Amino acid sequence: MRKLITTFLVLAAVVVLAGFWFYRNVQPVSGNEAFKDFLIVKGSGASQIGNKLLKDGLVKSPLAFKIYVQVTGAASKIQAGEYRLSPDMSLFEIVNQLRKGPVEVWVTIPEGLRKEEVAERFAKALGKDEAFEGEFLETAEEGYLFPDTYLFPKTASASGVVNKMLSTFETKTSDINLTRDQVILASLIERETKTAEERPIVAGILTNRLTLGMALQVDATIQYAKGNWSPITSADKSLSSPYNTYKFPGLPPGPIANPGLSSLEAAANPSDTDYFYYLHDSKGKIYYAKTLAEHNENIRRYLTD
Repeated sequence: MRKLITTFLVLAAVVVLAGFWFYRNVQPVSGNEAFKDFLIVKGSGASQIGNKLLKDGLVKSPLAFKIYVQVTGAASKIQAGEYRLSPDMSLFEIVNQLRKGPVEVWVTIPEGLRKEEVAERFAKALGKDEAFEGEFLETAEEGYLFPDTYLFPKTASASGVVNKMLSTFETKTSDINLTRDQVILASLIERETKTAEERPIVAGILTNRLTLGMALQVDATIQYAKGNWSPITSADKSLSSPYNTYKFPGLPPGPIANPGLSSLEAAANPSDTDYFYYLHDSKGKIYYAKTLAEHNENIRRYLTD
């Protein structure tokens, strides 16, 4: 009986001490009411966020933060982005702000999207309506919306987002000196390739075709004309559109997507190659050919069931 009482008293003491420790560590760090910008990067876990809060002077204990967000289920609700926090906030108030969502959010734009798709992604991430998308499309220039990860306030305007993407394009390509035709070519390369290694070769193939006046026969240009990236049919190849590179030789009149840096570099520096044809098998592996006969053999070997 005495052992049971002793154990109970020890456990009670532990609980009291733990409660006292937790109470002390959830209190505000200071009475400083000035707000700080607090950035949570993508992929940050509770431990990383807690350590950063401690480093920035916003909490007393990263362990207390981690315990609280995990017990309350808040850990899974904290989004990446920028927040406005103050040392005068208690740990409870800080977590409450984090649960509300950031005032600035990360938006990742992958390579190869049309401007309509870019507009949709920003509208969804920033909580905007159709008016935002409409303004975005009015000011955006296809091919020059640089794919990257951006941090924007939720109050950002469509024109502000577009201007940031255009200025990023200029910064990233300042050493390349791209022509309009090279940007168009880069957009084709972006949609037609899967790896950075194959892009200069495909750029060389398309350049060879342009030099000889051959039709480029790029499926992605027809997909762009149709307004979606679904596979084309035989009937689609007769589509009456200046973007139909099966029907009309030369480059299409404008970019068909927004290419990444490796595609832009490939368009500016295509490989010197004897190939005129390429295809990808069902696993994404690329095969090149110098003649139509070789290309047809590749089709038979790698695309025919």
